Amino acid sequence: MRALLQRVSRARVTVDGEVVGEIGQGFVALLGVTHGDTTAEADWLAQKIADLRLFEDEAGKFNLSLRDVGGSLLVVSQFTLYGDARKGRRPSFTDAARPEQAEPLVDYFGERCRHLGIPVATGVFAARMQVEIHNDGPVTLLLEK
Repeated sequence: MRALLQRVSRARVTVDGEVVGEIGQGFVALLGVTHGDTTAEADWLAQKIADLRLFEDEAGKFNLSLRDVGGSLLVVSQFTLYGDARKGRRPSFTDAARPEQAEPLVDYFGERCRHLGIPVATGVFAARMQVEIHNDGPVTLLLEK
């Protein structure tokens, strides 16, 4: 499981012109699932994101977590995180999990984050989404379990 995590001042997802998910300060997690992923990877990633210190304290140091600042999380399923573009000009997505495996894990991940006390908004699985991200910093990390 991979998450491209971006610290944001705000973010939102629209589908067919309708806002389906929106947050203020927090993280956007573009989430990719691969074949061997289970709830164990989702649990680890949810805990990591909840506790990751990527927000500045009074001294300007990354000492505060998402929970410390009362931030939210916007989760957007992103199968292209498992794209392989080493050969040719069209990426291969064979490492991305099939929708019937990925969708339940993406849903589970969001629920685990909610269980950890994080307000979660989401995109719509397999929809054509417009994602508006106001990256704060910019601060971006790739997390993988």
